[in-house]
Amino acid sequence: MMPKYESYPLTEVCEPSTASAESADTAFGQADNRFCRGVKHEEPKRKPLSSKSGQGDTAKKELLQRVKLRELCVATRQLAALLRGGMPLVPALNVLIEQLEKRPLAQVLTEVRDRVNAGSGFAEALERYKEVFSPVYVSLVQAGEISGTLEGILRSLGEMLEKRLRFGNKLKAAFAYPALMAVAAAGVVVFLMAFVVPSLTRIFLDMNQTLPAPTRLLIGICNFLHAHLWLLLTGFCGSAVALVTYVKTERGRMVRDGVQLKLPLVGKLIREVETVRLARTLGILLAGGIGVLEAFGIVRGVVQNRFIRRKLDQAREEIGRGDTIARAIRRTGQFGPLLYHSISIGEAGGNVEDQLLHAADMYEDEFETLTRSLTSLLEPAILLVLGLIVGFIVLATLLPIFEINQMW
Repeated sequence: MMPKYESYPLTEVCEPSTASAESADTAFGQADNRFCRGVKHEEPKRKPLSSKSGQGDTAKKELLQRVKLRELCVATRQLAALLRGGMPLVPALNVLIEQLEKRPLAQVLTEVRDRVNAGSGFAEALERYKEVFSPVYVSLVQAGEISGTLEGILRSLGEMLEKRLRFGNKLKAAFAYPALMAVAAAGVVVFLMAFVVPSLTRIFLDMNQTLPAPTRLLIGICNFLHAHLWLLLTGFCGSAVALVTYVKTERGRMVRDGVQLKLPLVGKLIREVETVRLARTLGILLAGGIGVLEAFGIVRGVVQNRFIRRKLDQAREEIGRGDTIARAIRRTGQFGPLLYHSISIGEAGGNVEDQLLHAADMYEDEFETLTRSLTSLLEPAILLVLGLIVGFIVLATLLPIFEINQMW
């Protein structure tokens, strides 16, 4: 016997109806799906991700953490395309679930679809999975549902996620090669100091001759490292653990973020990154119909640096008292003139969101240029330092040999 499904209306045009079918999709097809938001049924369901048991919560968290940003980006853009083609929400979600197969996001979307089928709003269903769908995502979807522009909102969200993903990849790629070179350089120095230099040192000491100053300095460094290696490692590890523990506190994070902003070059890079996040997210939110104060409340969760986040809270309070966005942003002292002048132009012309998105693109281009210049300087700098260290070791090693040859 086939289970029964009851369709429920999106508007008063569609009347509730009951149908017997093998699946919810079939029942949906039998309903007037131009006006019907979904179907609900009484089939037994598997244990949901949102189980309240401790073990269920742990499994849910582990599953949600495996959802990748790229998968969410692709799924969002595909959902927007399906809705633009005229497909209702629930069948569109079914298409995504089928395409994602057994990936973690498929299980999340399955539960989202079930909740929508049960009468929940799309944004309300997404909000239960905060590890996957950010407050920005949920708020924009909710605005799209209310205004009837869900397809356009999802398309904008897909573009935002795509740019965030591309921006993150640029950030990683910019410092991956210099970091690899630094690790390789440190490995070469450690190998020379641990294996090559000690064996040569024993040979030089057995000669019972006065050694050149560079050689004596190298031998002194090697003896110091061998005598105090464990003490140095213990002190380094202890300091690292203490620093990590302190940084995990709220005060420690605030101090760390404030210090980062004061570092040369690093501070500028962090401000560029946070400016891109602020401008793009705020522009998308305002374009989606979110109010300014609410948008600022959501944006603070996107900004990672806590020092800048506190400044944004102050800016939000000033805007709430009647100040303009441009002046409030300028008083923070954390963002460049391009941003608050662009906002000022947008406020005068009534297109703040467009100016914000344009500013985000310009700051992203500027960040890419800056990181390219920085990495082009880091690579030869690392090679120069490595060459100086290896050159000193080679010089300290060869000088005694040259002196022996001169004696003979």
